[in-house]
Amino acid sequence: MQSITFIGNGNMALAIAQGLKHKFRIEVIGRDMKRLDAFEKALDVTIEKRLLDDADIEGKTVLLCVKPTNLKSVGKALKGKARLLLSVLAGTSLEVLRKHIKAKGYVRAMPNLAARHGASMTTLTGDDAHKDEATVLMRGAGDVLWLDSEKELDIATALAGSGPAYLALVAEALADGAVKLGLKRDDARKLTEGLFQGSAALLAHQHPALLKEEVMSPGGTTAAGCAALEASGARAAFIAALEAALARAQALSD
Repeated sequence: MQSITFIGNGNMALAIAQGLKHKFRIEVIGRDMKRLDAFEKALDVTIEKRLLDDADIEGKTVLLCVKPTNLKSVGKALKGKARLLLSVLAGTSLEVLRKHIKAKGYVRAMPNLAARHGASMTTLTGDDAHKDEATVLMRGAGDVLWLDSEKELDIATALAGSGPAYLALVAEALADGAVKLGLKRDDARKLTEGLFQGSAALLAHQHPALLKEEVMSPGGTTAAGCAALEASGARAAFIAALEAALARAQALSD
């Protein structure tokens, strides 16, 4: 079984490791052994744990999952040269990664939190020589899409990387609206969960505009609801959210 070394033990590292734990031997490097122990417990498999001060990445496949602000200090502590570095750091360019961490190959990856269920929509870009390997590796956490440029990856970060938070906000609002109208909270939540699951299946086979047209009958309830959303600027609000997220990703790279 192939090994993969995680640098960082936060939520995203754990989510990706959950998706990969049955396909790879996992090593995790962090600053605090208690947190590494908690990571292992949450992952529910035996892992190799190593403190950053004793970290050697020579010849390893490394998945970098630290905060962008910690890249410089982490890079100084690492020993050796990785075989392949995959970074999930938002807004951190390949040029910056090459400056701080030694590796033979570099790939940027942007998964999302659904990786913990093997359902991430992960985007990748970087050294073409490692395209196939990185795609196979990250497919363990869900679907994968290789992009042609870092600019596209930053846009994908704003969409698919941050997307679960946007959809969680929508789900919460829909459930709250149903409760306001008189539905029990548990029933509202169950209906919302089912709605998202079913809609994902529909969107996999149909363009969003055609799906909306199919649901929206003339003078019906859906038409009334969609008109209210348009009047409230829902479409523009989501576009603005992506623009703000992209601007933040670009700021992180400065």
